[in-house]
Amino acid sequence: MSDQVTPPLRIAFMGSPDIAVGVLDALIAAGHEIACVYSQPPRPSGRGKKLRPTPVHAFAEEKGLEVRTPKSLKKVPEQEAFSALKLDAAVVVAYGLILPQAILDAPRLGCLNMHASILPRWRGAAPIQRAIMAGDSETGVDAMMMEAGLDTGPVIASARTPITEEDTAGSLHDRLAELAAELAPRALAGLADGSLTPSAQTEEGMTYAAKLGPDDQRVDWTKPARQVDCQIRGLSPFPGAWCQWTPPGEEASIRLKLLMSRRSGRETSAPAGMVLDDNLLIACGDGGAVRILRLQKPGGKPMDADQFLRGQAIAPDTVLD
Repeated sequence: MSDQVTPPLRIAFMGSPDIAVGVLDALIAAGHEIACVYSQPPRPSGRGKKLRPTPVHAFAEEKGLEVRTPKSLKKVPEQEAFSALKLDAAVVVAYGLILPQAILDAPRLGCLNMHASILPRWRGAAPIQRAIMAGDSETGVDAMMMEAGLDTGPVIASARTPITEEDTAGSLHDRLAELAAELAPRALAGLADGSLTPSAQTEEGMTYAAKLGPDDQRVDWTKPARQVDCQIRGLSPFPGAWCQWTPPGEEASIRLKLLMSRRSGRETSAPAGMVLDDNLLIACGDGGAVRILRLQKPGGKPMDADQFLRGQAIAPDTVLD
């Protein structure tokens, strides 16, 4: 099946963050007519709190596409404006707004969502981070027909990728963005010509990828080394896992953001959180240990551990909290 559709489909694209930009670009390259792009409204950003468009919004404007940024799609005038586009389909990638039934029903072929997990595992807001934090060995992108439930619709096509012990949320995000950009034109073509048939999800194995919050970020060194390592990598580069450290000669502790780690084969009876050597090997609660490879002080830049330690040693027997 070719990525090219003849004649092209008339579609709306609905997305906001970086992961969605490549999908929009791929749909343009596949020859589809982008009737309109929907994205989250611009938000204040930076020191000057200047309104900044989403990555999708900025990219769409560069391409000369119409962009709409409603705060909600629940009002009838917005729904009528969407219906008036006379769409064959809508493609949705991390848009950030709930689509009411009137929106879902408007396109001739329905609304196709590119979701960054293997459904029904990790329905919800943070599937990339949650997959790493849970220690999953595989994830992927599912092209799903949208319905009223949260990520419950039938799946029409999938792509898979392993999760390695070198992956962070950032590296996995980039890989999944590439997979989504490859998958979306194929899924849309298969939907249009009937060569792909939606398959209903089962409820077996369903998990919910809750939005990340402050409770997810602080490292609990009493947890097993594998869990600590997965937490650090799953939250990197944003929002970042952290722990407290009191520099020598200081009374107040500071927050260290931990951005990369690796489990060690070393076994220890040291208390959880204790630094075991000169290179940031930290004891964990199961007798294992995790080495910190990249970190950041408040107000500082992210640094590899060897560079960080040249400026400020963290001695063995120090206890991180």
